[in-house]
Amino acid sequence: MRQIPEMFGELVFDDRVMRSTLSADVYRSLRKTIDEGEKLDISVANTVANAMKDWAVSKGATHYTHWFQPLTGVTAEKHDSFISQAPDGCVIMEFSGKELIRGEPDASSFPSGGLRATFEARGYTAWDPTSYAFIKGKTLCIPTAFCSYGGEALDKKTPLLRSMEALNRQALRILRLFGNTSVKHVSTSVGPEQEYFLIPRALYDQRLDLRLTGRTLFGTKAPKGQEMDDHYFGVIKPQVAAYMEDLNEELWKLGILAKTEHNEVAPSQHELAPIYTTTNLATDHNQLTMEIMQKVAARHDLVCLLHEKPFAGVNGSGKHNNWSMATDTGVNLLSPGKTPYENAQFLLFLCAVIQAVDDYQDLLRLSVATAGNDHRLGANEAPPAVVSMFLGDELNAVLEAIETDTPYHAQEKITMRLGVNVLPRFARDTTDRNRTSPFAFTGNKFEFRMLGSSNSIACANIMLNAAVAESLKIFADRLEGEENFEDALHALIQQTIRDHKRIIFNGNGYDDAWIREATEERGLLNYPTTPDCMPHLLDEKNVTMLTSHGVFTRAELDSRCEIMLENYCKSVVIEANTMLSMARTQILPAVERYSAALAESIAAKRCVDPTIRCASESERLHALCALADDISAKTKELDAGVAMVGRAADVIAEGYEIRDILLARMEDLRASCDEAETLTAKDYWPYPSYADLLFAAK
Repeated sequence: MRQIPEMFGELVFDDRVMRSTLSADVYRSLRKTIDEGEKLDISVANTVANAMKDWAVSKGATHYTHWFQPLTGVTAEKHDSFISQAPDGCVIMEFSGKELIRGEPDASSFPSGGLRATFEARGYTAWDPTSYAFIKGKTLCIPTAFCSYGGEALDKKTPLLRSMEALNRQALRILRLFGNTSVKHVSTSVGPEQEYFLIPRALYDQRLDLRLTGRTLFGTKAPKGQEMDDHYFGVIKPQVAAYMEDLNEELWKLGILAKTEHNEVAPSQHELAPIYTTTNLATDHNQLTMEIMQKVAARHDLVCLLHEKPFAGVNGSGKHNNWSMATDTGVNLLSPGKTPYENAQFLLFLCAVIQAVDDYQDLLRLSVATAGNDHRLGANEAPPAVVSMFLGDELNAVLEAIETDTPYHAQEKITMRLGVNVLPRFARDTTDRNRTSPFAFTGNKFEFRMLGSSNSIACANIMLNAAVAESLKIFADRLEGEENFEDALHALIQQTIRDHKRIIFNGNGYDDAWIREATEERGLLNYPTTPDCMPHLLDEKNVTMLTSHGVFTRAELDSRCEIMLENYCKSVVIEANTMLSMARTQILPAVERYSAALAESIAAKRCVDPTIRCASESERLHALCALADDISAKTKELDAGVAMVGRAADVIAEGYEIRDILLARMEDLRASCDEAETLTAKDYWPYPSYADLLFAAK
């Protein structure tokens, strides 16, 4: 078996490859572009492109593609071969700097939210040199941004890069106030934990709902679910272990830092966690991870389900976004230091995050809003839709001491005067984790737990980066020019704690009493569904903040609001139509066939002896006939609801009608069909049950 260090990154045109294939001058020029954002000279681009092509061809590549992330939630690619015709008619392999830097895919069928006229097809991809090119199959994939003919962002990478630069600008201002002139760049880093389900492909193929929507729209709970807590961290089954081993190798070849794997809470549910890396790279890697998870599953006769709630009654799948800030000198800005100024600096950056989460609760909530994630949030398996922060008892006590100017009770009483006394050292994880908190401090980072398993992590990190950048800007504006920096710093931190402590909650986020306290006493926002939160993207405060930092233009925000609501509406309508199809063509016929068989059985027995009661068959027959009528009526109601939604005036109104009308009718139809499943003989039921799906892995 090949050793991991030999295998790792072998399909990536990374720094090791660039250093060995490029001249020293070209390598230095490219590094300045990557590290400092300097414009790339075309002669350098030509040299890089040629080296990249030669390396890719040596690995068996025949094509290249500009790999980008449109607003569909998945990645996109158009493949071109390296071949070109020489003057003598022979075929040669060519790839120029111009082709590396820019591509031109047809953009007409990607979501644009009105940024382009219907007839306009042109779109452009632009090479992102901060994310290394890689080989997938026989294709060199070049990570790129994607924009319209008019220059508007049509993807998730562009605003993410903008948000990272916005945070970098403001963080450097803060560091300069502390006398730090050596740091040239501050970046955010992320480690996204990815949850998923594995089920047998043969059973998946028998379920129209799984094939069309990614989740089961019908199905009763299995006799055994997760009640015994025997799956979490349990022994990994051989078929799943073989899948995980294969998956790790594929990810390692692409330089993806796959680290941890284990069984999750629900049967057939698992998790993969990587080592932290720069947010832009982590986002690209997570998109690749989800794609490769599904491809590798097919080799093992499995299907990888990434939907947030594929099965009712058991835990759904999330994606915990572990976020932090670090300097190019290797200092984690969310880790307390050893000196007074390091401690004060930590507290200032901590307060920036606290203020950001409080001021922009709505942006964080809508950044994770999808039809699938709406089923998961607040279901006593994931954080509630109300955003709050967990800091732990020790750090919370420090903030309270600063706020009230009272001694902090550690090993000794310490007056928390910033820049004078040393903050007590924090070891990592000095307090228990809080799995019910949407946004929890875990020692030197924050764990944003609200993301759904199929979400791109770009959206959440765009909003988080931008919101923290805004807090840092406010702090820098206030502190720059202050004659007594220490006093001004102390007053700023103290005031920030007082103004934003409502967002800090260390208790049980699953408790209904907390939701009442959060909304009624603290004034926190509660947006249970996507239609509730998404329109707030266009609130004046949000538009002002995001445009002022150059993360979005107003037109791009209008577009994204429309696209995200359209995605929500289309997803739910597809689910409703799938339910209608299954109810009419599978469930009702199955119930009617079994009812007919029961009736024939009763009639046959009574022909032999009219005194035979047939009480069991008769009772079941009456119940099934009543359910069949009920299912038929509810199918008509749902059909009418779909038609009603389709006549909505605009996408916002359509979202509200789905929330208020369609979802309830879908639940009603499901309830009747699921009850019918409990009464219908298994041989008659048209698709595999939850017990079949969740407990079939070997």
